[in-house]
Amino acid sequence: MAVLPPRSPARRVLPRAALVLLLPALLLPGPPAPAGAAPAPPAATAPAGWAWPLLPRPRVVGAWAPPAERWLRGHRGVDLAAGPGAVVRSPADGTVSWSGVVVDRPVLTVAHGAGLRSSFEPVESSLRPGDRVRRGQAVGTLRGRDHCDPGTCLHWGVRRDRDYLNPLLFVGALEPSVLLPVPADLAGRRRAEAPDGVRGLSGAGGRAGGA
Repeated sequence: MAVLPPRSPARRVLPRAALVLLLPALLLPGPPAPAGAAPAPPAATAPAGWAWPLLPRPRVVGAWAPPAERWLRGHRGVDLAAGPGAVVRSPADGTVSWSGVVVDRPVLTVAHGAGLRSSFEPVESSLRPGDRVRRGQAVGTLRGRDHCDPGTCLHWGVRRDRDYLNPLLFVGALEPSVLLPVPADLAGRRRAEAPDGVRGLSGAGGRAGGA
């Protein structure tokens, strides 16, 4: 008696008409998000939760003024008003990557991850490279007038890899630009000096705009 081979399981085959109806449904986007759902926020330019390295909040006495090119001179950080011996604190969690003297002043650098580093000078510290620090932890003391002579200040710089960033961005201290009204006498002089074809544009509505 001949032995028949076992039958393979039957495959389900959709009719061609069913595929034609199904493909558009597969290609269409999913259902819209509920009305109350907020869209995902864009990537932040700076991490949140950083703190000022001095308490109480210090006054900025030296603005961030980076050079146009890496090799040119510039102010790659901000100067914060402080007296000699002021306690310097870590603005965020991190690890000490440098503690020592650079040229003639003590410098402390803390790595915060993601390529970010804070540098402080002139700051004396007992910490050593590899020491872990927490946000707000005292990391050193200001050592006199090495940077803002004849006054005293703390120089705070922030760098992401090789690029210097404005430290004020990390503590939410950058204020938006505001266009101020042009004084009436200056606006009048501008209208008088403007070419005939544009005189009416600067004083529309009796008010001139300024750059």
